[in-house]
Amino acid sequence: MGDSQRTVAVLGATGRVGREMLAILEERDFPCGRMRLLASSRSAGQPLTFRGAELTVEDVATANLGGIDIALFSAGGSTSLEWAPRFADAGAVVVDNSSAWRMDPEVPLVVPEVNADALQPPLRIIANPNCSTIQLVVVLVGLQEGWGLERVVVSTYQSVSGAGEKGVREYCAQRDEGSVDAPVMGQVVHENVVPWIGAQADLGYTEEEVKVERESRKIMGLPELRVSCTAVRVPVITAHGESVNVQLARGATVDEVRERIAALPGVQVLDDPDRRRFPTPLQVAGADDVFVGRIRPDSSAPNAWNLWVVGDNLRKGAALNAVQIAEVLVARGLV
Repeated sequence: MGDSQRTVAVLGATGRVGREMLAILEERDFPCGRMRLLASSRSAGQPLTFRGAELTVEDVATANLGGIDIALFSAGGSTSLEWAPRFADAGAVVVDNSSAWRMDPEVPLVVPEVNADALQPPLRIIANPNCSTIQLVVVLVGLQEGWGLERVVVSTYQSVSGAGEKGVREYCAQRDEGSVDAPVMGQVVHENVVPWIGAQADLGYTEEEVKVERESRKIMGLPELRVSCTAVRVPVITAHGESVNVQLARGATVDEVRERIAALPGVQVLDDPDRRRFPTPLQVAGADDVFVGRIRPDSSAPNAWNLWVVGDNLRKGAALNAVQIAEVLVARGLV
């Protein structure tokens, strides 16, 4: 298919991640001849700009789905469950950013730097992983390839934009107006740290924590990997931090670990203890790469290491990863 004939659609185009998808498609000059923007009836009719042209957001409920080659979804799980099969039946390959399809054994869950080979025809729906999972596995895959993984313990420090546009508005109202309302995030996050994200799951864990554990195993093809997660919401608007403790199967030196992480695609090491240089959300927001610092051995366990990992949850953690999946589809002639 020629680039000028390819049609791309973004469902959920008016949301925070949807707008980021649109911006990244333009930044990376994604090969398409036509762009279509879709959303619910509440947002339909809004104007958005792509490549200098003003486009009107269509109501997905009344839109003609024919002729779409790639559809990037960022509209929530229930919307995806309803509409992803419809788009696929109409001929599109759907890249979905919700959790709806991630653990479906028939749906590939993909981070291109880690498991692009999971993109094998026939393709109908492809799942984009959880934001915290993405920035974790792009680092873990290098350690697995170098020395093998025995166990991973991760504590996430997640920004309020991970709760969507409503989460950002809720936080800003708390910060700017002294609001104590917290229907989205459960507790006031301003000047606070809340160790709970998502609905309750089994054994006292939250769904967010379970996502990180299960998705990491699926993406890396390590179904028996021991992974434990604690998810925490912090008063930051964009970019997630993660404290990661990794136990390797074999021994490694500090230089070896640093060099392997620094050589990973889409990853940068920022780690200078003497100058107090390490990644923070304020530095990383807006960046495409995942940044790693505080690389040091864990003296309490054999072959164990501590890492600090930071990534922009709206870019690599969501929109960028989806666009990168679409780029692989194009490069391999799958759409």
